[in-house]
Amino acid sequence: MTDKIKVMIVDDSAVVRQVLSALLSKDAGIDVIAAAPDPIFAMDKMNANWPDVIVLDVEMPRMDGITFLKRIMSIRPTPVVICSTLTEKGAATSMQALAAGAVTIVTKPKAGLKSFLEMDAGEIIHAVKSAAVADMRRLKAITNIPTSAPQKIKIDEVITAPEVMSSANSAMAATTDQLVAIGTSTGGTQALEQILIRLSRTVPGIVIVQHMPEKFTAAFAERLNRVCEIEVLEAQNGDRVIPGRALVAPGGRHMQVKRSGAQYHVEILDAPPVNRHRPSVDVLFRSVAKCAGRNALGIIMTGMGDDGALGMREMHEAGAATVAQDEKTCVVYGMPKEAVKLGAVDKILPLDSIAATIEQYGKQHN
Repeated sequence: MTDKIKVMIVDDSAVVRQVLSALLSKDAGIDVIAAAPDPIFAMDKMNANWPDVIVLDVEMPRMDGITFLKRIMSIRPTPVVICSTLTEKGAATSMQALAAGAVTIVTKPKAGLKSFLEMDAGEIIHAVKSAAVADMRRLKAITNIPTSAPQKIKIDEVITAPEVMSSANSAMAATTDQLVAIGTSTGGTQALEQILIRLSRTVPGIVIVQHMPEKFTAAFAERLNRVCEIEVLEAQNGDRVIPGRALVAPGGRHMQVKRSGAQYHVEILDAPPVNRHRPSVDVLFRSVAKCAGRNALGIIMTGMGDDGALGMREMHEAGAATVAQDEKTCVVYGMPKEAVKLGAVDKILPLDSIAATIEQYGKQHN
């Protein structure tokens, strides 16, 4: 029998502590060892029994969550799940937390907290389990950069499978622009920054799914846009996929690529979660397989689960070049592993080689 994941909850709201403790304790693989109203109390408890995962609020009295997080990372790096309010301020603060070494984010609203948390129990449990298997040494290495569960529906219910490409539409496909599609989850915000900050404005248009709640993707894209040479935007319906631009799928909605003549644009969809996620990597990758085929480069990166593996296989079968991040540089080697198991991957590369691969892909197809 495996050991349970020891979890500590740090939040100044008694209701949040009570509800989260009850929800997480229902899972047989999780043991909530303590709950504290602020980081000062938390440190006292942690000295006696150090947790495997910390669920942390960022706005608290006596010591804010960011300061506490930085202290933990300097003393004993520990997986931290940020539990943040669904506001612009909460999103901006959470970006600081991810940059400081937090693993992932779950959200809480201002009103209806208890019912919301109960409804999203599966998401919270999934976040804790993802954090528990994160490689903190790898996460720390890539953060040193300046600056109730949804029903698991099939992807076919959101976007139909690509048809086998005929010689006629294969010839048409060969005349279209190139694009790069990237899918990632746990550890992906830090990894994406490592890649995008190294790209020049001459790279093909990029479309990205990073598993992240709504509102938070806008703050994430804004941060990347400030530090990158390329333009980084949270995608809006109808946005063009053009060289030197990266479009990040908005949290809480799916994104797919469409083609008009030789040009690509994105369509933003309100549809049920796929593989527990919205946006889903599989939805994006399948759309790229259908409309871009051999004119695309697909990259699957760090993350727990199998979202993106099926879509990458469809891209591979449609003639796209496909890359998976290697196990050594992944914070969580889940999504790339599943894509490799399906035979969907042409190359397995370390994180620090992916930016150069994107640049080279663009030069080969100019």
